[in-house]
Amino acid sequence: MVKPVLASNLKRRAGFTLIELLVVLAIIATLLTIALPRYFNSLDSSKETVLLENLRVTRDAIDRFYGDKGRYPETLDELVSSRYLRSRPVDPIAESDASWKILPPPGDLKGKVYDIKSSAAGQSRDGRAFGEL
Repeated sequence: MVKPVLASNLKRRAGFTLIELLVVLAIIATLLTIALPRYFNSLDSSKETVLLENLRVTRDAIDRFYGDKGRYPETLDELVSSRYLRSRPVDPIAESDASWKILPPPGDLKGKVYDIKSSAAGQSRDGRAFGEL
């Protein structure tokens, strides 16, 4: 014979208690305090890595342009239009492709783009300013 289930017993067992919910929220908060600093550190690290790679590729394109044409480019857009670069490099720290500091060639060499540097404020992980990379 089956015992009848009382309605009051069903209401009690239908959900979580406040204590159980608070314990779960405390565990989630503890895990977030451990994981979030590592996540943001990896974001900063990846932006710095992308900046270094963009500088390396762009400087290499400037050198190839000079080797082929015997002069430095007038603008970064000339590197793109001559197909030395697919697009203007992006400074991931400043989050812009127009924020580069353009350095002219030394002496009386032709052209206007000898080197580029980041104009973003702040320092890299090794303590150097982003503009010195």
